[in-house]
Order: sequence, then C-alpha cells, then structure tokens
Amino acid sequence: MFAFSGRGEVYSYTTIYEAPAGYDETAPYTVALVKLAEGPLLTAQLTDLGDQPVEIGMPVEMVTRRLRQDGDERGMLVYGYKFRPAGFVPR
Repeated sequence: MFAFSGRGEVYSYTTIYEAPAGYDETAPYTVALVKLAEGPLLTAQLTDLGDQPVEIGMPVEMVTRRLRQDGDERGMLVYGYKFRPAGFVPR
C-alpha cells in the first residue's frame, strides 16, 4: 500500500458553468488536473479559492469536503476529495 502526500500543483484547469445534474447548485466551479508530488495526475475540484486566480503550477493540497447531498435534507451526504491552495488560512 502506498500513501500519497496529498500535495501537488495545478497542471491544467477549467471552469464549469453548465454543471451536470446534482452539481448545478455549485456552478460555476473550477476543476483541475492536479499533478501530485509523487507524479500521478488526477482530476479534482478546486475549493477555497476566494478571489485568488488559478494558475498553472499553483501549489495545492488535498482536503475532504462535502460533494453533494442525495435526496431531501435528511438524505445521505457524500464526501470526497478536493484541492485548495497550499498554505490556505481560513478567515
């Protein structure tokens, strides 16, 4: 088993304005191809950007975030990984 560090950099990115069903409440949002420090590339949504522009090569770190809620207010919450700017400090 191999544990990845969760750190990497933005390799490429795009902003989604017309989101698929189930994600339309969060549009627009940015999805990036992230190159992990260990080498592999993966796709993930970026979060905690605020007014900070996304740039190729921008250092990012993985965080666990809520992706969606299935059904009504008592429905199942679905969590997954996203990436935020490295060194992010909540305000």
